[in-house]
Amino acid sequence: MGQVAVLFKILPESPETNLNEIKDEIKKIIEIKDYRIEPLAFGLNQLKILVIVDDKKGLGDLETKIKNVHGVADAEIESTTLI
Repeated sequence: MGQVAVLFKILPESPETNLNEIKDEIKKIIEIKDYRIEPLAFGLNQLKILVIVDDKKGLGDLETKIKNVHGVADAEIESTTLI
């Protein structure tokens, strides 16, 4: 049984959305190993989070749960790596 590192790219609903609050809400869903806030365009920032999941368990509906967090406009998997 291995583990998979998954990098999510999370876009906020507006430039005024507090990305740290979004990160805190996501922490209630899954353990975040690392995160960073990066500029995207026109004053809009994006949140990137790294999570570790078991490869047997998979991601399930994790992406959907993240998209349902208040303030999130979109979330997608940017990359996955077997570790």
